[in-house]
Amino acid sequence: MFGSRNGSRWVLAGVIVLAAALFVPGAYRNLSADKEQTYEGLKIFSDVIDMVQKNYVDEVDSKKLIEDAIQGMVGSLDPHSSLLTPEALKELQIDTQGEFTGIGIHVTMRDNLVTVIAPIDGTPAYNAGIKAGDKIVKVDGTSVDNLTDAVKRMRGPKGTEVTITVIREAEPKPLDFKLIRDVIPIQSVKATVIQPGYGYVWVTHFRENTADDLEAALQKMEKSEKPLKGLILDLRDNPGGVLDQAIRISDIFLDEGVIMTSKGRLERHTRVYSATKSGTPRTYPMVVLINGGSASASEIVAGALQDAKRALILGSTSFGKGSVQAIENIRDGYALKLTIARYYTPSGRSIQAKGVEPDIAVPHQIIEEEVTEKERLFKERDLANHLEGDGDKKAPAEKPKAPEPKKPDAKPSDEPAKTRLSPLSAEQLVKDSQVRRALDILISHEVFKKLGNG
Repeated sequence: MFGSRNGSRWVLAGVIVLAAALFVPGAYRNLSADKEQTYEGLKIFSDVIDMVQKNYVDEVDSKKLIEDAIQGMVGSLDPHSSLLTPEALKELQIDTQGEFTGIGIHVTMRDNLVTVIAPIDGTPAYNAGIKAGDKIVKVDGTSVDNLTDAVKRMRGPKGTEVTITVIREAEPKPLDFKLIRDVIPIQSVKATVIQPGYGYVWVTHFRENTADDLEAALQKMEKSEKPLKGLILDLRDNPGGVLDQAIRISDIFLDEGVIMTSKGRLERHTRVYSATKSGTPRTYPMVVLINGGSASASEIVAGALQDAKRALILGSTSFGKGSVQAIENIRDGYALKLTIARYYTPSGRSIQAKGVEPDIAVPHQIIEEEVTEKERLFKERDLANHLEGDGDKKAPAEKPKAPEPKKPDAKPSDEPAKTRLSPLSAEQLVKDSQVRRALDILISHEVFKKLGNG
């Protein structure tokens, strides 16, 4: 059911392994023992499937039973390895590509309700008047109580109609919105000039076109009336994405040296990624913003720029996902996402379960209205079965610490960074304390440079 479509390739590989074993003393014996052990395990598995099908109190779907068994097997390796069903593979492909068809909203779960973070500017949801904070309770008249189901129902072919029912604060009755689905571009790079000479770029994910979009945004700011004297690269809450894009984005700012190294059990999974000289010299100072939601590919960029002393890292320790996953297609539309390597920063640091530590730590703050303090503290090391870093012993997952209660005289928090989801404005961005701190650092650098030249 889940065998490889490239059966001949694996048969050939098996012949090579067997031939090699014949020339290694004891290898054939070990190979035979391993095969025997695997065969005995498969017999037990087959017996269990048979017993469940015949004796379980309710009728079972054998296909789903096998899917779940494989999922359990792969999931026990680490939190990032999994069997991808055809539907899950399609969702993953949508997430890494540049667009999808739907209504155009960012959603999350809040108080057990599907809640709108913000509509995407210019989309059907935005034009119809759906607002941040709206609670989606029905899609096409059917109740929704989880994020996956809601997103799946809201997406659909371009030109088709969907009715969204929301409850809104201060509205006595639920509101119905009839929307026509359209192509929704996924914008992973948003940029603006905060003040003359100082740019801000927010990279939300690493998708297939992110590096090109970043390059275009930089060129636009660099060609403005006042050349860039400093840049803020915002990687907060960036969960990662396509590895190649993290390498390319790091390379945009580096002219030489190692960007990252991956090391796996197999030689083909071990390689060094190096920077190449850019056609556009970029020597202006940079501040990179990270937090506990910065993971994987965003940690590659932050670690590379930090080790190369190309940027100052500001914020709180990142998530700590220092592993690389590969996706192998198998048959019938299924795929296997499997962890194949750990990655290391240019100085040889493994950030697995540790994270990238900022050069300047800032007091923790909630920067997204929909994320609680407790959720923000959850890191890679808290995930069950997480990979240990090099030289670390496997430690049990720790429960995130409960947030400390706010003091009665505590000052109100900054404007939530959900404003980044709308068209960027300098006025809104400077209300974000981390952005403001980064801007002050860049301006101070320019002042000291002038003093040094004077």
